[in-house]
Amino acid sequence: MYVPHFNAMADAETEAFLAAHPAGHLVTVGPDGRPDATLLPLILDEGRVLAHFARANDHWRRIAPGSAGLVVVAAADAYISPSWYASKAEHGRVVPTWNYSEVQLSGTVTVHDDPDWVRDVVTRLTHRHEAHRAERWAVTDAPERYVTGQLRAIVGVEFAIESVSAKAKLSQNRSDADREGAIAGLSREPGHAAHDVADAMRAALGD
Repeated sequence: MYVPHFNAMADAETEAFLAAHPAGHLVTVGPDGRPDATLLPLILDEGRVLAHFARANDHWRRIAPGSAGLVVVAAADAYISPSWYASKAEHGRVVPTWNYSEVQLSGTVTVHDDPDWVRDVVTRLTHRHEAHRAERWAVTDAPERYVTGQLRAIVGVEFAIESVSAKAKLSQNRSDADREGAIAGLSREPGHAAHDVADAMRAALGD
C-alpha cells in the first residue's frame, strides 16, 4: 500500500485502529493463481492474527502451509468533493479525492484443523465481544455436545505478521481551511460512512 509520510499512522495509532476494528479480509492466492478473500473476525496475539473459517468455505483448502497472505482491516471511506474546499474559491486548482483509513498486515498463513485449537480461538473471540455486556454469553453457556458439533463446522487459521502498513488518508496535505470545509461537507452527506470519516478528520485536525 502506498503511504505518503503525512498519511502514515504512528504505532500507537495503528494499535488503537486494530483494537477498534476487530474484523478484516484475509487475502491469499491459491495453487491455480486465483486470489481468495474472506472477511474474518480477528484476534491479535503477540505478532499473530488468529481467526476461523467456515469449513464449507473452500478458501482454507486452497492455502498451502506457510504461504503468503495479506490481512486488510479498513474503516469507513468517503468521497471528498472539491467544492467543499476553501481554496476552490481562491484559485480553483482542486480535484476530487477519496478519504479512508486502512491497515494492511503482510505475513504467512497456517490452517489449523484441530478442534481444541479452534475452541480456544472461538472462546477468545467471544470473550472479546461479550466483555462489555452486562449479561455476557460464554461458549460454556451452550450444551457441550452442541458446541462440539459447531466446532466441527469451522477451521482455524493463524497468520504470522511480518510487516505492517498503516494509512489514514484524511486530507492531511490540505490547508486547515480546506479540511474544515471537507468535514462540514461530509457532515451534511447521507449515511454513516461519511460522518465517520468526518469524525476521523476532525480528530486528526486536532492533533
